[in-house]
Amino acid sequence: MRRTSKLAVGAAIVAAAVLALQGCAVVDGSGDDPDTLRVMIGANTTYPEQYAQWQRDVAAEFHRKTGADVQFETYASGQEELTAIQTSVISGQGPDVYSIGTTFTPTAYATGAFVRLTDADWDAVGGKDRFSAATLGISGPSSSRQIGIPQHSRPFVMAVNKRILAEHGITEMPTTWDQLTADARATTGDGTYGLAVAYADGFDPWKYVWGMSQNAGNHIVDGSTATIDRPAVQKAYQTYFDWMTKDEVVDPAAVGWNNSQALAAFADGKAAFFPMTTTTAIPNLDKSPVANDYEFAVLPTVPPGADTRPAGGVAAASILSGDNLVVANYSSAEKQQLAFEFVNEITTASAQKHYYELFGDLPTNKTAAGELAAENPKLAPIVQAGTLSEPTAFTGAWADIQLALVNVVTQSIPGLKAGDVSDAALGQRLAAAQKDATGSIQRQKNGGL
Repeated sequence: MRRTSKLAVGAAIVAAAVLALQGCAVVDGSGDDPDTLRVMIGANTTYPEQYAQWQRDVAAEFHRKTGADVQFETYASGQEELTAIQTSVISGQGPDVYSIGTTFTPTAYATGAFVRLTDADWDAVGGKDRFSAATLGISGPSSSRQIGIPQHSRPFVMAVNKRILAEHGITEMPTTWDQLTADARATTGDGTYGLAVAYADGFDPWKYVWGMSQNAGNHIVDGSTATIDRPAVQKAYQTYFDWMTKDEVVDPAAVGWNNSQALAAFADGKAAFFPMTTTTAIPNLDKSPVANDYEFAVLPTVPPGADTRPAGGVAAASILSGDNLVVANYSSAEKQQLAFEFVNEITTASAQKHYYELFGDLPTNKTAAGELAAENPKLAPIVQAGTLSEPTAFTGAWADIQLALVNVVTQSIPGLKAGDVSDAALGQRLAAAQKDATGSIQRQKNGGL
């Protein structure tokens, strides 16, 4: 039994840190019907009806096998994801299983609120060797201290409209961010834009900044030091904002777009490049006007302002991206057993291939991933991006840092709408984000995790 009467709470989660400092005990258990497993997962705004049907099908199969029910709950943004974890940690009750983004796994680990996986736990979900080795890269701080069971893999790439590029004489994919900007300028005009970008998305913006900064050799978190106020980060934001304000290669409406709206614009043939997408776009694109015109390409890995990576620059084509499944420590032993049975059900090869067919997420199941790669050559750039993926910093402060990076964009939306984000305003926002990140890292260190 893995039940806890007091949680060692990571200071990266502010409210939970207060709880730890006060030394409050928390009540064990998920607090619900013992025959109902509560599962918290991210919402799917691109395929909502299919996602609801998948949930019903999974619940029906789980009930057939175990006699227990599944109650799905959803979050729609990084902030909602963090709040859900905070609430559960503080109360000691909540969902029994969380499907969390890989970048949130360090924060979840720091709380001490999730099961640290044993060999027996791995056996219960089909064995650690069921999963592709790369997808285990952010399951925990080491191979012997892991909480995350890989659920989906989503290396980030860019979708490219081959027809538009051919019409403008572009025959090679851009490998530097400056080349991408130049190609975007060349393909903008007559109702078509070079780039489809989702400035108002709750997840996308920080990934651009992180990637460009990694390429420049700045890691956002260096050991236990935040590096958000560095020139490489400011250059990354300027490049990202300039696409709208100076280069004018993005539809002005994109200032209010989420990822699904950017995808829709590309799918309608209104953009040459759709950066920061994943295989989840495939079901939509294959039924769109660009079904015969699109392909995938690896994102640039040379930072803005350079034609080669500097010394120390990292060829990070993507974050190590996807979802991990974690099981709550506060759940009863019986619920934890059900939780591992649920995880086992949705990570089999057949279940993961079916999920890919519905939503496009690459399997973490090694057998399923190998079969799909052999069947579909279009996935080759995505597989390559997976090998060039780099994990975000494994610190309990990362969730706060990620949100701080997005907040810089959120605060800059009025400037984007007006056509200008000044260097002075950007510098002030980066200084505030640096202060917030430094505080989060310090709280996490003081929490002893």
